[in-house]
Amino acid sequence: MDKPVAHLGGKTLRDVALAEIAATDWGNQAGSNRINAMVGDRPDWLISRQRAWGVPLAMFVHKQTNQILIDEAVNARILSAMHEKGADAWFLSDAKTFLGDAHNPDDYEMVQDILDVWFDSGCTHAFVTRQRYGADTQADLYLEGSDQHRGWFQSSLLQSCASRGQAPYKAVRTHGMIVDDKGRKMSKSLGNGVELDDVLKTHGMEILRLVYASADYASELAMSKVILDQAGETYRKLRNTIRYMLASLKDFDASTETVEYAQMPLLERWLLGRAHEISLEVQLAWRDYDFKRALSAVVDFANLDLSAFYVDVRKDALYCDAPDSLRRRANRTALDLLFGRMLRWLAPFLPFTTEEAWSTRYPDTASIHLQVLHDDPAQWADSEIASRMAALRDLRRVVTGALEVQRRDKVIGSSLEAAPLVYIANEHIRDAIGDEDLAELFITSGVSLRNGDGPEGAFRLEDVAGVAVEFQRASGIKCARSWKFFDPPLHWRAFPI
Repeated sequence: MDKPVAHLGGKTLRDVALAEIAATDWGNQAGSNRINAMVGDRPDWLISRQRAWGVPLAMFVHKQTNQILIDEAVNARILSAMHEKGADAWFLSDAKTFLGDAHNPDDYEMVQDILDVWFDSGCTHAFVTRQRYGADTQADLYLEGSDQHRGWFQSSLLQSCASRGQAPYKAVRTHGMIVDDKGRKMSKSLGNGVELDDVLKTHGMEILRLVYASADYASELAMSKVILDQAGETYRKLRNTIRYMLASLKDFDASTETVEYAQMPLLERWLLGRAHEISLEVQLAWRDYDFKRALSAVVDFANLDLSAFYVDVRKDALYCDAPDSLRRRANRTALDLLFGRMLRWLAPFLPFTTEEAWSTRYPDTASIHLQVLHDDPAQWADSEIASRMAALRDLRRVVTGALEVQRRDKVIGSSLEAAPLVYIANEHIRDAIGDEDLAELFITSGVSLRNGDGPEGAFRLEDVAGVAVEFQRASGIKCARSWKFFDPPLHWRAFPI
């Protein structure tokens, strides 16, 4: 470990290994520190073992000089025998078979020792990576349990550094073990084991994937019915979101319906901007092997930005607007652009569901798992739109909070029964409003705006300064289609049915 080696530029194996540890991505400092300490303190490696089975050292030692026999012809015969009969050919053959006529078998000891099994496992880089991809190729990732810092990770590192002066891997990650919801190791005696066959029958493979994709795989991985049920609820919401998008895009014709980005309403441009942010976040997380972060970003976007906000605001436009209206076409254009991106984000986690959704919409195209996640148009990254919508969503939260009080007190059953009076002293929020339809944003039948702080009894949220809301009931009659209340004009005739 500490002798200078000529083909390593005069450096010691320990020095080369420690330098390669520093150049490797370990995911966290703890993993790097652990193997660094182990390699820094380890003694020389005795790679032979006296065992009845294993991979033979396959060498001859001269009985008088104790020198190892180095002969290409002998080595060629050993290799040929192992290719034909496997490693046991060494134990099943006599010395004469390999030494031939050039050496006297009585002068040599045919060593029966085997290689340390860690040496066996550590040389996988030589006969897997190097043979398939070239001598200088490093594996992108080695993955095993954290105990392998003293095992496979280390034996692979030392062998590769000794033979070619570099680590066999670019990155290393460790995983935890499965435990129950109390953090206890699963065992028959505790009766806390979970059979995977039972999980697959009751929940299915997709939900099982979500359980582990949602967890920090470097730590112990908990498994219980509660955790499975939580993952099932996440799956149900994601599947419903995908179903909504499929239904909303039925018969969508991009050649006639597409709305260019510049002509889209603010809400659609914001949605595509959020999709761009999520796409960048997901790809960065994938690069770092941080699958929990990637999945969390997509789930939060689907639940909070898409379902709970965008779809909620735009559903009336989809149901009630004329098919050729700008708002409805922009809505479907945005969903069309988002659909493929969402499936690509989710494909590593939900391969069956995303394939089902993709083939439903595009039955004649290649699998979703063969689709490329392309870069988004640069114009989608618009910080001004993001800032405006953040202000408008804060405003919406205050209005929604005020209406929830009325709903709780049984004053109204639906937000469409309201036409709130909103006081705005917050200049940033006031500037963000522009010409946006706030009644649509709030899902109310109307809204009135006033400058100023508002009366003392108005509803407020502590984290949204300068906004106050007074409840007012919407006047007029209820539209049978949109359910909004409006004041009918003179000589009003009933709705046609």
